[in-house]
Amino acid sequence: MGNWIINHGLTSFILVVWMGINIFLFVWFYFFYDLGDQFFYTRHLLGSALAWARAPAAVLNFNCLLILLPVCRNLLSLLRGSFVCCGRTMRKQLDKNLSFHKLVAYMIGLMTAVHMIAHLLNVEWYNNSRQGIYDKLSTALSNLEDSGNNTYLNPIRKTDIQIPTYFVFTTIAGLTGVIITLALILIITSSMEVIRRSYFEVFWYTHHLFVIFFAGLVFHGAGRIVRSQTKTDPPHNFTLCKDRSDEWGRIPECPIPQFAGGFPQTWMWVIGPMILYLCERLLRFIRYMQAVRYRKIVMRPSKVLELQLVKNGFKMEVGQYVFLNCPAISQLEWHPFTMTSAPEEDFFSIHIRSAGDWTDKLIDIQMEFAWLMGVDGPFGTASEDVFDYEVSMLVGAGIGVTPFASILKSIWYKFKDSNPKLRTRKIYFYWLCRETHAFEWFADLLQVLEKEMEERGMADFLTYKLYLTKWDQSHATHVRVHSDEDTDVVTGLKQKTYYGRPAWDKEFEQVRKENPTSVVGTFLCGPEALGTVLEKKCVKYSDVDPRKTKFYFNKENF
Repeated sequence: MGNWIINHGLTSFILVVWMGINIFLFVWFYFFYDLGDQFFYTRHLLGSALAWARAPAAVLNFNCLLILLPVCRNLLSLLRGSFVCCGRTMRKQLDKNLSFHKLVAYMIGLMTAVHMIAHLLNVEWYNNSRQGIYDKLSTALSNLEDSGNNTYLNPIRKTDIQIPTYFVFTTIAGLTGVIITLALILIITSSMEVIRRSYFEVFWYTHHLFVIFFAGLVFHGAGRIVRSQTKTDPPHNFTLCKDRSDEWGRIPECPIPQFAGGFPQTWMWVIGPMILYLCERLLRFIRYMQAVRYRKIVMRPSKVLELQLVKNGFKMEVGQYVFLNCPAISQLEWHPFTMTSAPEEDFFSIHIRSAGDWTDKLIDIQMEFAWLMGVDGPFGTASEDVFDYEVSMLVGAGIGVTPFASILKSIWYKFKDSNPKLRTRKIYFYWLCRETHAFEWFADLLQVLEKEMEERGMADFLTYKLYLTKWDQSHATHVRVHSDEDTDVVTGLKQKTYYGRPAWDKEFEQVRKENPTSVVGTFLCGPEALGTVLEKKCVKYSDVDPRKTKFYFNKENF
């Protein structure tokens, strides 16, 4: 339990608080509508479906307030800088922004379903009451007119043409409700992992239906179809008058009851986040308009394109990423890429692997002509904190090595300049690849680091292990023939390449043994499955004793 608290304690506390607020809002508004005297007559028409419709609406307001905040990346970068004094655990929560965004989206989807089903029942019961199918009181309430000093309760005003379907598609609440629901269904379904990875353009374009979703949300309550009893003089006592509907307005004790729709509140919940997000997009547009110059374009092995770019006023930190837009491919699509350059360099570089339609088109057109590029960023990630740890474990899979290229380059510059602020004293670097060619573009940097460490007598500062996870028989034969050589046949490095996957229990045990009193930051840029494994190992090998080794897990999220 102690190990689990070290890595997950604050995250779990935040989730408990979030869930607690959701539960509180649901329960509070459920009983407000289920027990409130002003809704007595409304409940007579609708039953418990009134409370089941309004309680989810309150939860929806709260979560629609939250849903945009995790994707305001400039805001998160600002907060990350502000939390420097608050410790790594607080900053680590910002790296879970997309996970929280998804969690909030699931809650919105669930509450929308409950809200919609309850209101479909409400419309049906409103209609039946208007048709006189139910009791005398329901008919009397539905027949209240909206003229003179009278106000209606049942929003279905006609008995001839206004069937439920007609009502849904001809009222503000009904029409916006349909639009909101359809937009939400498209957004959620296109966000599934299989669609997002295989058909990113579908995900990208349908996700921008959020504009329609929020526009509909703001106007949804303007119809005011849920109405409550208002105070009259003399007062209408429903306890006395509910069984005397024939005498309403005829005796002083029972004046005709008056009703009014509630004031729309959703816009007050979402206006702040909407303004923040609008500022976010405005800043993105301003950055897009700033000129970007090409310094160098290199085609690396394994169909990896390296772009070295220059932009006035551009400042970065290790491990940060940018969004790229190529108008020649699409004016609207922006894709995230981690920078492989170091802050000490006078340019920023990006390595782009062929991984889909957009990247394939980008690689093809860049090799023909240097097209105009839009750059938004840089944005902070977990890797920014790598130098806050005495010991760091860096794990990259495939092109996931990119943030660590930036880190290792920066380390080289810091050693070259004898930077006294470098507090990191040990780095363990693991790179898992399926192809031998993938190692080639990064091996040069590792060779320079090897030489630099040896010259400074710090060969133990960097321990790196490269793993080839896929190979054929001809490669195996080649390795056996050259097994006695001083350098590796794949990379040309002194450190030989490993075949297969790391034995993580052995690796964590070794790190703990070599650093018995250190705080170890474990950083991953790679698949979710590997992240799950490493996160469990961090919990397993952390010691509750503050004087002994503790592992903190950090993962790149885009």
